Amino acid sequence: MTVPSSIAVRELPLFPLPEIVLFPGRPLPLHIFEFRYRMMMNTILESDGCFGVLMWDPASKTAASVGCCAEVIEHQRLPDDRMKIWTMGQQRFRVLDYVRKKPFYVGLVEWFEDEPVSEDLGRLATDVTTVLHDVVRLSAKLMGQAIEMPDDLPDSPTDLSYWVAGNLYGVADEQQNLLEMRNSRDRLEREVEILTTTRNHLAARTVIKDTFDNA
Repeated sequence: MTVPSSIAVRELPLFPLPEIVLFPGRPLPLHIFEFRYRMMMNTILESDGCFGVLMWDPASKTAASVGCCAEVIEHQRLPDDRMKIWTMGQQRFRVLDYVRKKPFYVGLVEWFEDEPVSEDLGRLATDVTTVLHDVVRLSAKLMGQAIEMPDDLPDSPTDLSYWVAGNLYGVADEQQNLLEMRNSRDRLEREVEILTTTRNHLAARTVIKDTFDNA
């Protein structure tokens, strides 16, 4: 889905999800069973198949103000009107206001993209990929099984930044920060920092494991 440039603001059904941050170009499968969200999905499927995903914080009981639009690409109806849906992340948005909150959230949202950058981000993207390779290699060694780099790494630095951010696990707050960044360079630089920290941690664990294995 490509949002026409003339449509900067629109109403969008919103789906708050605990600890889940969706990024452009990343898949998100969902099992819909709550009545209000079954209603929402039926409404969505009768229109353009789009809704917004927002990270929900159970502790503060609040949703993030920045999310990502999900487009339904396939769905399957189950007994009791439950539903399995497969979605793909599209444009990011900022919630300007809530139009209504019952039976499900609908917000007035504004689309936004990364700010243009003048410098070539190719070298920074290469740094991210290099550290990612190290993380995969060390993870495979620690787990004692073959783990290969994915074949679908994007060529575009911006798309790569979304791919890496979408594949971080257990760090929803960090993912939300990455989603809200308006500059691909800043996002890639932060990902180098995150992956480097992970690599160093895995390297230390590998040394300990080798020491005990050789003892």
